[in-house]
Amino acid sequence: MSENLPTANIDLENRRKRLVFRAWHRGVKEADIIIGTFVRTHVESWDHEQIAWFERLLEESDRDILAWIMKSEPVPDIFDTPCLHDMQKLDYVSIGD
Repeated sequence: MSENLPTANIDLENRRKRLVFRAWHRGVKEADIIIGTFVRTHVESWDHEQIAWFERLLEESDRDILAWIMKSEPVPDIFDTPCLHDMQKLDYVSIGD
């Protein structure tokens, strides 16, 4: 599906802004907080490839993403990357403090 997204003509800064918006508007409040906080914290250091990976991740359901982050389900190979591993290391009890 990501090949249908019009990202090829969007500059890096606008892709970052769009990604932050999408990460904070998932539909499930827990996902908004966990994913949104992670993206907002790290997105400025990401290049086109890392942003494309995260755009693809956001096409998945909140339930699946949260299960992978919390390690309650195995991570599919396509998402088993250092970025997801970083998400798994977060202290979710203190997010929002």
